[in-house]
Amino acid sequence: MSGWLLIVSLLVLGGVLSTLGDRLGSRVGKARLSLFNLRPRNTAVVITVLTGSLISAMSLGLMLLVSQQLRVGLFELDQIQERLQASRAALERSQRERAEAESGRLQARRLLIEARRQAIALRQELQPLQAQRQQLLAERDRLSGEVRSRDADIRRNKAELAQVQRRIDAGASELRQLENNLIALRRGDVVIASGQPLATAKVALEKPSQARPVINALLQQANRFAFQRVLPGQPANRQILLVPRSDITRLEEMLVKPGSWVVSILAATNVLRGEQQVLAFPDLRPNRPVVRGGEVLASTTIEGDLRNPEAISRRLNLLLAAAYAKAQRQGTLADGVQFDATNANQLTRSLAERPAGEVAQLEAVASHDADTPDPIGVTFRWVRSRLSQPQRLP
Repeated sequence: MSGWLLIVSLLVLGGVLSTLGDRLGSRVGKARLSLFNLRPRNTAVVITVLTGSLISAMSLGLMLLVSQQLRVGLFELDQIQERLQASRAALERSQRERAEAESGRLQARRLLIEARRQAIALRQELQPLQAQRQQLLAERDRLSGEVRSRDADIRRNKAELAQVQRRIDAGASELRQLENNLIALRRGDVVIASGQPLATAKVALEKPSQARPVINALLQQANRFAFQRVLPGQPANRQILLVPRSDITRLEEMLVKPGSWVVSILAATNVLRGEQQVLAFPDLRPNRPVVRGGEVLASTTIEGDLRNPEAISRRLNLLLAAAYAKAQRQGTLADGVQFDATNANQLTRSLAERPAGEVAQLEAVASHDADTPDPIGVTFRWVRSRLSQPQRLP
């Protein structure tokens, strides 16, 4: 309901109630009524007061009934004021906090602008440093590659040096053996050297009972060989080979084990021509492949200025000796190596007639597979040639 309508209603209601109260008071006065033992006049006054109070009460009730704002203002005004004050305090606090936050944002923005400026300056300073770093990394990689290459060269040189040293040691050992044999030959006619095989055979028994006949046959073969070397020209009609019986027993016990074996009868000492006894002992080892066909056993280099046939022939003999030494290290029991002498002579002539200054690389190659007791066949292979570099004078 609007305010004007409320005012009009109050005026109309007040007028009506006033008229009714006045008439009621007049009638009470004329009727000379008495309430609560009051005088009629006083009773009329009381009626008039009650009528006025009723007008006020009805007016207030009507206003409260039709106006929610009036009800709220009359009964909740204190609470509204308290909430208003709290809201104002909260608003002021929020405004202060907002002002502080705005100040922080401004400060943070200034710090961000300063940080960006410093970042730009640092990037500008960092660019030449990064370029220098890339150069240093490239230099480091190059130096690392050189170091690895030099390390590889050093390892390769060490391996080659070790191989050469092993060959030198092997040659020195063979030389000492040759010197010892030479001394023995000068002291007497040595026909059998210590450790020399007198007989060798590959044995793979099917039954244990075959061990004794095989051993006897091998001993007879060794006795015939020893007889021919020690007493040449005489019939081999007696036993000059002496082998301890305990060694024969152990050999028989080993042979009955499954597998392929190599049995050798070896001379125990040097034997001179004309001696009446040859001491020997058996040697037993598993049979296994020693060399493969095509395997390089030794190699040598023929220098550009080496063209003399005799010197070349000696170099080929050394190559054969080196090949035999390697075969021995790998377990062969063969007495020397086999090669084609005609082929060796043709190779010697070809090397002697090659162009001046040409360096030749030669290899001694196994011609076929060979097990422990098998003979070692060797062929020569001319690998490559190159011209030697002339030496510069200082």
